[in-house]
Amino acid sequence: MMMTPVVRMLLIMNVGVFLLEATGVNLIDRFGLRSVLSPAFAPYQFVTHMFLHAGFMHLFSNMLGLFVFGPMLERVWGSNRFLFFYFFTGIGAGLLFSGINYYETSELRDSVMVFNAGPSPEALQNFLYRNSPSLLAEFDNFLNAFEDNPGDSAYIRGSIKIVNSYYAQQVNIPMVGASGAIFGILMAFGLLFPNTELFLLFPPIPIKAKYLVAFYGAYELYSGVYRTQSDNVAHFAHIGGMLFAFILVRYWNTQRKNFY
Repeated sequence: MMMTPVVRMLLIMNVGVFLLEATGVNLIDRFGLRSVLSPAFAPYQFVTHMFLHAGFMHLFSNMLGLFVFGPMLERVWGSNRFLFFYFFTGIGAGLLFSGINYYETSELRDSVMVFNAGPSPEALQNFLYRNSPSLLAEFDNFLNAFEDNPGDSAYIRGSIKIVNSYYAQQVNIPMVGASGAIFGILMAFGLLFPNTELFLLFPPIPIKAKYLVAFYGAYELYSGVYRTQSDNVAHFAHIGGMLFAFILVRYWNTQRKNFY
């Protein structure tokens, strides 16, 4: 497969940033996309998070998608339009993710405020059970001691510290990766070449592009809505990339003078 200029540039940039991270330079703390409620949030993170990855397999899977599907789209659209599409879907993915994250984190913030106004052993147990059941075992001894001494100021302060630390941890988890743009590319490929047969590695069967896109879209929506506590994948970022890709491709299709 012949490489195209923008795809080549994006591959080099993503791999280069990953190699820089591998030397010990911590880029994720500053350039990963934070919650808008985090004091570490900055608008430029909507762009910079797209060039950071959490590990080799995260990078590999994203760059494989770019390598396989990107060149054909760039040949059809041209380099400038493809580059615009890449950033449009990647930033759009970050925007949708941030919107969902703001809703979820706002609810958590409100729960923290309610707890801080009336800390008690029962309130702490309920807070941990609703937000992170695994922490119940971690703080089991503290909970037992707090129940035996509900009016002890040291335990009250300790419970407030536990709840506020959990909130600070959640609000400061950065989102990284080019997945939003890659899922946008996958959506565009499915829209432009719906009947193109793709041969999957796992399982090793052929499937038309439109069915693959439909499967991924349904899977990401289900995983985003019914996300488990241990799931650290930004499913709504993937959905955002596909959604913004759908909107942009449909819009371009209506612009006959710019029809590709």
